[in-house]
Amino acid sequence: MQKFKAWISAARLRTLPLSIAGILMGSSLAFEQQAFKQNIFWLAILTTLSFQILSNFANDYGDGVKGTDNNERLGPQRALQSGALTDKELKRGIIINSIIGLILAVALIYEAFGQENFLASLLFFALGILATLAAIKYTVGDTAYGYRGLGDVFVFVFFGLVAVLGSQYLMTNQFYAIQLLPATSIGLLSAAVLNLNNIRDENSDRNSNKFTLVVKHGKKFAKIYHVSLICIAILSLVFYGYFRFENDQWLSLIGCIPLLIHLKKVVNYTNPKDLDPELKKVALSCFAIALIHLLTSIF
Repeated sequence: MQKFKAWISAARLRTLPLSIAGILMGSSLAFEQQAFKQNIFWLAILTTLSFQILSNFANDYGDGVKGTDNNERLGPQRALQSGALTDKELKRGIIINSIIGLILAVALIYEAFGQENFLASLLFFALGILATLAAIKYTVGDTAYGYRGLGDVFVFVFFGLVAVLGSQYLMTNQFYAIQLLPATSIGLLSAAVLNLNNIRDENSDRNSNKFTLVVKHGKKFAKIYHVSLICIAILSLVFYGYFRFENDQWLSLIGCIPLLIHLKKVVNYTNPKDLDPELKKVALSCFAIALIHLLTSIF
């Protein structure tokens, strides 16, 4: 039972709602085109959850073996850091989850394209491989991109562009440039969650040579960057709404209200520990925006 609890802890269930926000938003775009497909939706959800859990295992392992997760870290204690799981156990979990994720990705691709669209199938399979590598290489290895300030880019691309545009394309086989706006909104909010995490962990990251954008450019930059991420995310959604929303769909902007209150707290914070609830607030707001948008598209 203790091991089971350790694996649940390593999976970091609180990160999962944010990971599926892109699928919810992409599915709402498919509904707008009257092309929503339930089987693809659930397979996309399962695939995304698998990749997110893989990323969480890999982050636990990578930061643990590098010594980044230490007593200076302010966030929840990790499985390897606490000794609940060994590095060998986590490495095994990474391998198993990689296989599960790729199997789900293949099933998703086949459900979407069958044997009819080889090029699209090949492209999405390549994206599945890239997603697997991105999940692992964020903190694992000597060339971990999270240690070079590139985590924000990958989060924006995979949580935003790939999740939103990819899931809607799997259902519709179509793409419209205007759909970049909601994809950008989800991607920027996801990057904002990572930025808050990096602000909170600045001291331990600096001492462990983890050169996040916060470590590279300082707190003042991080605050300005964070405000920019949130504001551009909201504006992207507003602009998309102006061109595409029907009356009820404006309700999705309700999820933006906590973000406006949140910005004041981030700008004025003094204790990094105070950012942990703000991190959760942005993640849940992103999830709420996508979920409300989906529900209003359906009903």
